[in-house]
Amino acid sequence: MHPTINESLHYAMTSLEVLAVLAFACSGLIAGLRKQLDLVGICMVSGATAFGGGTLRDILLDRRPFFWMENAYWLWIILFLCVIATIFMKRRHVEFTERAIQVPDAIGLGLFSVVGAQMALDLGMPIIVTLLMAVLSAIFGGVLRDMICNEIPKAFSDHQPYAIFAFLGSALLIILQSIGWSEWLSLSLCALLIALLRIVAVYQRWELPRWQG
Repeated sequence: MHPTINESLHYAMTSLEVLAVLAFACSGLIAGLRKQLDLVGICMVSGATAFGGGTLRDILLDRRPFFWMENAYWLWIILFLCVIATIFMKRRHVEFTERAIQVPDAIGLGLFSVVGAQMALDLGMPIIVTLLMAVLSAIFGGVLRDMICNEIPKAFSDHQPYAIFAFLGSALLIILQSIGWSEWLSLSLCALLIALLRIVAVYQRWELPRWQG
């Protein structure tokens, strides 16, 4: 028996969220290693980065149970990754991955943006609320990561179009679905577009105008 449209969308959403969690968990793991935190600290940073945006989204959309409680195996996976990284990763590895931290961060940004937007759409939320869910889902994990690491959140301070990409990519998602594109195709395309734009912005040093007070 072929899956129904709703089942296919559920599989697509689950797959995207799994990839998003893994990407942000790696981002938090690298940040914890850079700060030379102990195992508990690394686990906290990695978990907060991976689950922070999705948890805030679920709270605001009144979704229960939270996605990481519903899929508790993710807690074991992240714990395992943190233990292995603490044991085997050396300083030279962290120095290399420091330059590449933007890649998992960009992937997580794209994936969490479209997942947050799609969940809001499925609940019949207004367009502006849908876009807000996309942005909050995408950036809040990174904000928690930077706060725990005692840094000003990069989403607010690096002057790069971080949240704007989440906003615009999710707006494109709404447009594509309104003209008849399938959920799976529009989700995949917009997530990829957001991630690519973020990576290009980092390496091309695109910046928003600074306040010249």
